[in-house]
Amino acid sequence: MNEEVRKRLLNIVNSLPDQPGCYQYLDDTGTIIYVGKAKRLKRRVASYFQKEHQSLKTRRLVENIRDIKYIVVNTEEDALLLENNLIKQWNPKYNILLKDGKTYPSIIITNEYFPRIFQTRKINKRLGTYFGPYSHVPTLHLLLELIQNLYPLRRCKMPITADGVAEHRYRECLDFHIHNCGGMCIGKVSHEEYMHWIEEAKEILRGNTREIEQRMREEMMSLASEMRFEEAEVTKKKYLMLDNYRSKSEVVSSVVTNVDVYNIEVGEKEAYINYLHVTNGCITQAFTFEIKKRLEESPEELLILGIGEMRKRYPSQSKEIIVPFHVELSLENAEFVVPQRGDKKKLLDLSRLNVLQYKKDRLLQADKLNPEQKGVRLMKELQTLLGMERMPVTIECFDNSNSQGTDAVAGCVVFKMGKPSKQDYRKYIIKTVSGPDDYASMQEVVRRRYSRMMEEQTPLPDLIITDGGRGQMEVVRKVIEDELNLQIPIAGLAKDNHHRTHELLYGFPPQTVGMKTDSPLFHLLTHIQDEVHRFAITFHRQKRSKHQVASELDEIKGIGPRTRDLLIKQFRSVRRIREASLEEISEVVGPNKAKILHDALAQNAENT
Repeated sequence: MNEEVRKRLLNIVNSLPDQPGCYQYLDDTGTIIYVGKAKRLKRRVASYFQKEHQSLKTRRLVENIRDIKYIVVNTEEDALLLENNLIKQWNPKYNILLKDGKTYPSIIITNEYFPRIFQTRKINKRLGTYFGPYSHVPTLHLLLELIQNLYPLRRCKMPITADGVAEHRYRECLDFHIHNCGGMCIGKVSHEEYMHWIEEAKEILRGNTREIEQRMREEMMSLASEMRFEEAEVTKKKYLMLDNYRSKSEVVSSVVTNVDVYNIEVGEKEAYINYLHVTNGCITQAFTFEIKKRLEESPEELLILGIGEMRKRYPSQSKEIIVPFHVELSLENAEFVVPQRGDKKKLLDLSRLNVLQYKKDRLLQADKLNPEQKGVRLMKELQTLLGMERMPVTIECFDNSNSQGTDAVAGCVVFKMGKPSKQDYRKYIIKTVSGPDDYASMQEVVRRRYSRMMEEQTPLPDLIITDGGRGQMEVVRKVIEDELNLQIPIAGLAKDNHHRTHELLYGFPPQTVGMKTDSPLFHLLTHIQDEVHRFAITFHRQKRSKHQVASELDEIKGIGPRTRDLLIKQFRSVRRIREASLEEISEVVGPNKAKILHDALAQNAENT
């Protein structure tokens, strides 16, 4: 693998999400040569390119990789199921061949007069309703055991009919005598009651267990109140089993067969469309692509264009097409569906998950190739969000720091095009405020900074951000507008009760600006806030440390300010001076002062 190909692949790897999913390696002909699953896609795929592999097969695989594709899912179990489907679909060169055609087991409820419930690996929809498949077989066994414990359903394979029950053709079996079967074949359980059990079992397999759990909880509490603790414990175990299991996967469903799924995300100059093809309940094709907008096309127009492209590229005979909204398009032998709930809605959500991740990856790759472009994009986004007249190229943010009003300082950080401009950072020692008054300290610093900038005719910032809420914004506004007659927009970053930034405030009176907390812009604003806090508190600690060191040295007779400064510069702290030998101190201040200092510090330590 040459260096250019390696760099391109690493660029793809660095933009992968830390979510569960399946990855596909392609060779130079575009053929899938390996399919794998991962709990965290980025970490798993990166491991192929970060070390020298001992296995010859793995080394050959890595050497032949020319492109990487992936599908994001919600859980690790979904990734396992999807991997199984993709391996069977593409039969990749470097995957273990599934020669026995083995599939994951499902649960069937038969179409018989008294239906049976059991596990199977064969799918024939004429025989009954299927649930699953289940990649975690113990979960399947737990479900079957749970249903059998809840409802005494029949386990025999005897073909029971209504006429046979009415004519008493059947005899009870061992399961009836050991209380594993309700005895429906001999009329002990009516058909209506039995079908009620079956309907409840279906709800459990679908994951709709709330009402059943509530009934069990009430039964458990009733038994406990009657002092029937052993029976209550049995019901409690059933309740906990029902409460903790997961009944099926979103990726594979026997209910959905032969459908196409589309979802779209529209940007400012482009749109991203994801396509999934589901055959026999399994995702067999997945593709996401980008369309450049030429005019002001609507999302519907762009989606129609994408559907036409995909049906041309991947000829599909699907009679059902799942889309996120209604489209004015007629296709022969195909119907458009906009699902609101159920398995089809979950497939639509999965498609959206992939299209959003693809958009994020494209933006990350573009930002790495052109870092300046990211700054411009974020500043334009902030300008639009706040309704500013011009783009906030320069942003300044202030924060105070003190210890109960002592050693009060403040810091100002400057960001230009979304990046810190550290040569423009400024530190301030609070001079006119006594005590812990953050508002007055903030006013002093803002007044000093912008008065000087006006005198020196230095360019003013496009936006001021305060590390605080409405109160901080108001005191800054009084200085900027009322005293200095400046028109600089002011925003505030407010924290919640857990001291986490949770909202951006803007305007007077301040209003909360709607913004997603996981967006790149919100991350930039919190980075600015964290940076000014770090800068201010570091300066405060330095000042406090010097003050504490100076106080102890000033109390020693014979040690003047000049000697004190030499010692602080050399040793940094009183602890280090105390730990230093007499000879080491003598090299800095001479033998006489070293003896005075050494004895005084030893005496202080002894008194303490």
